[in-house]
Amino acid sequence: MKKTLLFLPVLAATISTASAQVEIGLKVSPSITSLRAESPTDRGFESDGSKFGFGGGLVIDYFFGENYAFSTGLLLTGKGGTITYKDASAGIIPQPITVSQKISMQYLELPVTVKLFTNEIASATRLYFQIGGSLNVPIGTRINDSKFYTDPATREETKASKHVLFIDADALAGFGAEYQMAKSTKLFAGISYHRGLVDIDRYFEKNRDFKDITIKNSALALDLGIKF
Repeated sequence: MKKTLLFLPVLAATISTASAQVEIGLKVSPSITSLRAESPTDRGFESDGSKFGFGGGLVIDYFFGENYAFSTGLLLTGKGGTITYKDASAGIIPQPITVSQKISMQYLELPVTVKLFTNEIASATRLYFQIGGSLNVPIGTRINDSKFYTDPATREETKASKHVLFIDADALAGFGAEYQMAKSTKLFAGISYHRGLVDIDRYFEKNRDFKDITIKNSALALDLGIKF
């Protein structure tokens, strides 16, 4: 009797694992990205334009129910945008100037999300809704298309990578459609919004002693992919 009772949890776990379904695929994600910049009025930090980004990589959907899946993967994504701010020139009598920075970053991204699927709305077609977040690590940064940046006020040159925090995190929400093309092949297309939660500024408050500067990422992406 005791052996039977001990066996039941093992059997349940085995059945659960066997019934779970893992789908692995690839996706590409062209996107429009921008930077949300905030500061006290005297510094005048603000967003001054978006840029085109491109990403892609591995996606993994682990189904724990017919219509529910834990979705993750490993992606390479491009983010950034243009910001402007007020500064003083390096003259004898400093004059306020407006400085513009075009910041481009590449991130290695680990999504941590849940996908909710509808039943079929048409032949072999289901809608999905995705919500969660992602952890992102920068692997490359350019300012004004260069790996180095010379501050127009101080004339000091720094690496562009020193301007960006070593970690970022996004809140993620999206929706789309998935089409069963063959027995184990699915095509999907959707739209996702990625809202940065972390202040990525590592330069203005540290090197320039500017106070209360906040710079965060945002991206709107088109997700196109195939699962096998």
